[in-house]
Amino acid sequence: MAAPHEELENLLFGDAAQNVFAVIDGASVPDLRYKLREMDPPQVCLYQGELEPDMEEVAPYLVQLEQDTDFAEWILKGWGKHWGVFALTSGSLRDLRQHFRKFTVVYDEKGNPMYFRFYDPRVLRVYAPTCTGEELETLFGPVDAYLLEGEEPAVAVRLQRGGGALSQSAVRLDGK
Repeated sequence: MAAPHEELENLLFGDAAQNVFAVIDGASVPDLRYKLREMDPPQVCLYQGELEPDMEEVAPYLVQLEQDTDFAEWILKGWGKHWGVFALTSGSLRDLRQHFRKFTVVYDEKGNPMYFRFYDPRVLRVYAPTCTGEELETLFGPVDAYLLEGEEPAVAVRLQRGGGALSQSAVRLDGK
């Protein structure tokens, strides 16, 4: 039986043809900006323009992950702490940046802007099942699958779309 960390790595990096990205919540991850500067993985902030330092600290970041790198090892240690979600895709960093930036701010029925924290696994886990087929196409775009924490940290949830519907599968990381 693989250890939970190994099982998670297998789920993320098991298909060499897929690029693996993390959409990370700066508001939930202590020292994220420091780690990004120190380890320097391919990355981009999902908020546009020049940010004030306090906003830069809490902004969401899109980071391309490579197996067995210091940053990937570090970010996987945050599993269970709602640090973000993972996206598996054949797309590039640029493709995903363009895709995800569409979701950072959404508008309510009165036209008021609101931040949409789709990168919080607690949000995406609840939001995705409510989507229509058309909304799923928009949510997924170039993403083949999302991998995120289940309600229990020992569970990984994989979200995929197919035939206009959402497919969800859960994998226990603790072998139970």
